Amino acid sequence: MTQVPAATRTLRVLRYLAGQADPVPLDRIMRACDLPRSTAYHLLNTMIDEGFVVHLPEEHRYGLGVAAFEVGTGFTRQEPLARLSRTRLAALVDEVAHSAHLAVLHGRDVLYVLEERAPGRPPLVTDVGVRLPAHLTASGRAILSALPASQVRALYPDRDAFADRHGVGPRTPSALRTVLAEARQRGWATEDGEVTPGFSSVAAPVLDHNAHPVAGLAVTFPTGDEPPGLTTAVVSAAAALSRRLRWNPAG
Repeated sequence: MTQVPAATRTLRVLRYLAGQADPVPLDRIMRACDLPRSTAYHLLNTMIDEGFVVHLPEEHRYGLGVAAFEVGTGFTRQEPLARLSRTRLAALVDEVAHSAHLAVLHGRDVLYVLEERAPGRPPLVTDVGVRLPAHLTASGRAILSALPASQVRALYPDRDAFADRHGVGPRTPSALRTVLAEARQRGWATEDGEVTPGFSSVAAPVLDHNAHPVAGLAVTFPTGDEPPGLTTAVVSAAAALSRRLRWNPAG
């Protein structure tokens, strides 16, 4: 038996919330985790204070917070994902003759973990280790478009959540929802000069075995110089990498 029951209960709640498609009410958490109401309530409030849980008061529900995303993506930022992606990214660059990169979600930012630069192409701001606002990047939008709407609301609850670079891009939750809905319907995301004026990007989400977006795979090119078949190549590369992570498109 564990000597730290509070830690066990906390991890049990996190594991339960991570397995839900949407935020859930307190009663369901109590039943699923076998917790008294007062214990569940105090645990959730502590986890809210630490950023691991978010409370949606208008819905009387609880879901994973930004800190949980940071911990969850910590593994994907390490060598296994980069090692799996390197060959696929190199093949994509050979095919489209433009630079490609892989990014993971880190709070409201994307963190670039791998870049494959095409010969003769200029350096980009998306170097390894750089963080950029997720809602402005094609990679970030690809990831966000594959997350449950409730998780996106938790990340971007109001105007104050939107960082700015060049005065363009979504600045409100409703504007972001429109951008993400378009990306979700197409299966890929774009950005046009919102990160670096004069450059555009196309990205697709990389999914794990739970169909959770662990990364965004993107190609960046000078605006107006998109090569034929670029979107198809990016989507195909992201799907191939997803299959290596045991994603099953048939569910």
